[in-house]
Amino acid sequence: MFNLKICLISIKIAPDCERTGFEGIYEYLINSGYDVKLLTGKWNYELADSNIMQYNILRNRYLWAPEFILRVAKYLRSHHFDIIHGNKPKGCLPILASNKKRFISTIHDLGPFETYYTLGSIQRIFLSQVVKKSTLITVPSYHTKKGLKKVVPNISSNKIEVIYNGIDRKFHPYPYEAKKLKEKLNIRGPILLYLGRIAKYKGVNDIIEAYNVTKKKIPNVNLIIAGEPDFEMEKIYETWKQNFKDIYFTGFISDNLVPIYYSMADILIAYSSGGEGFGNTPLEALACDSPVICSDLEVYKEILDDSAIYVPPKRPDLLSKQIIYLLENNDIKQKKIQKGQKILRKYTWQAVGKRLEKIYNKFYQGN
Repeated sequence: MFNLKICLISIKIAPDCERTGFEGIYEYLINSGYDVKLLTGKWNYELADSNIMQYNILRNRYLWAPEFILRVAKYLRSHHFDIIHGNKPKGCLPILASNKKRFISTIHDLGPFETYYTLGSIQRIFLSQVVKKSTLITVPSYHTKKGLKKVVPNISSNKIEVIYNGIDRKFHPYPYEAKKLKEKLNIRGPILLYLGRIAKYKGVNDIIEAYNVTKKKIPNVNLIIAGEPDFEMEKIYETWKQNFKDIYFTGFISDNLVPIYYSMADILIAYSSGGEGFGNTPLEALACDSPVICSDLEVYKEILDDSAIYVPPKRPDLLSKQIIYLLENNDIKQKKIQKGQKILRKYTWQAVGKRLEKIYNKFYQGN
């Protein structure tokens, strides 16, 4: 296995931009001695890693695609790899363009089928084609596996392998740094945190509404909205910034600051109405000793078990009640954090890597 040449393809990779889940896979394979090449786009700055090839692309919602697909496809046609593994449908498009017949794809979620996406119909076609053409598919939850079989008829269960995401070791409490950050931001009182991409289905509008209700009962409560809006939410996001001067809108947070924000939060809120395939953000928050309130999606319950408090989506009135309940009951907060520490043992990159090696071996033995 260690002599295998492995190619990973992901349109984005941290720390050049937000995390995609392939960072931990890449690091595990490199640290385990595999010959790995990672192909990705260059969005912000150059990564000092000779095993990562970044392609200069147009930083545009759609125009990145032609150049990235063509250049990566050309590279794949001129190089041999024993295993080619694409991250998300976008990361698999160059593989299809290169006419490679055998590859592994990772499908993180069924967002185009479950929620509103711009160009959702096209994204559904891409996802379906990638699923049909893939030799093996990895998904991060049994919820996603079950959903994938529904939206892509006649797909074999044996083709879909569940491999949970790993949580990096950097996610742990940073009490000193969190205190300094809170002082820097001049925040007093408890902190509610939303961290992630701002899209319609993420429920950020409901979080803001619940915060405003909570503030009537707990006047010194604070809300931080950390992340950047997608194309559909840009105008709404700017309106929020104008209308809600008491809310901290941070924009993009660099990878090294994310654990500190988690550590600073009294509650992490993940309130999507659908489109989730795992639960990275809640797990990362629990690793930093921040309790979690999230929507009662099936996938969250699979991943988080009883370590979170669940609220039906699109119910800011109920969300506010649970926020108040958790802020006023420290013993409940501590119990949820303790339960979180137990379930985190399942989500180490060592455990994920061992599972991934078995999947790679299955793929290779199928040659």
